[in-house]
Amino acid sequence: MSYRNKPKQTQSSAAAKAGFSSRSARRIDAGQHNTSKLPRQYATRKDPLNGLFEQHVVPLLEKEPSLQPITLFEKLEEIAPGQLERSQLRTLQRRIKTWRVIHGPEQDVIFRQKHTPGAMGISDYTWANELNITLAGNTFKHKLYHYRLVFSGWTYVEVVLGGESFESLSSGLQNAFWQSGGVPLTHRTDSLSAAFKNHTEAEVLTERYTKLCTHYGVKATRNNKGIAHENGAIEGPNGHLKRKIEQQLLLRDSRDFTDLKQYRDFINVIPVI
Repeated sequence: MSYRNKPKQTQSSAAAKAGFSSRSARRIDAGQHNTSKLPRQYATRKDPLNGLFEQHVVPLLEKEPSLQPITLFEKLEEIAPGQLERSQLRTLQRRIKTWRVIHGPEQDVIFRQKHTPGAMGISDYTWANELNITLAGNTFKHKLYHYRLVFSGWTYVEVVLGGESFESLSSGLQNAFWQSGGVPLTHRTDSLSAAFKNHTEAEVLTERYTKLCTHYGVKATRNNKGIAHENGAIEGPNGHLKRKIEQQLLLRDSRDFTDLKQYRDFINVIPVI
């Protein structure tokens, strides 16, 4: 402020000659030229997670860095019932992302496709051996029957003993219909041997599968031969399903079950949407 540097020049007179107020002059003399850009030195709102992140989430992430935000949010709902709202899941996701930038890798991003409500349900089988499940200490190799409503993502899962058969398809599909409270317009499979005769080019539906679909008023469809991406609506969720089960196994801290019933009960209560 050049006027201020002159001898016997007061702050007020220098401000007047420079064309601004005495208050601005005092700020300039104090070195506060851009007060609007100064960082806040105080919190503007209460922690929406009420300290639960540091107390519970960080220890779980340090033990199992692969735990996903939705799994940890559900765990917090168990630890502190009634203290969290669903909207706070986004806050938790941001906190975990920040934590992983420092302490671990970020999670994969999944882009969902758009579908028509009630139009399609899809069935598939997926091996679950990588979950390393044991029953009474004995290795349990098995598949999972996986039914999914494409639009909503609603899922039904059933443990399958043996291979893909019409019996397991029929059981899983009918149980899924009853659990969901309705049927889709179409049902798609991925060339299941139980549903289709693969020895002919036309791959005609088996008689039993035709009767099953007719009974429920569902149109049976399948993927075009050689176009694998057409079943992405179930193959991608197969991976999501097993990751979800893996997450719950990590929280359970044991992969051993007393018997098949206990394992099936465990599978039945896992939220997989």
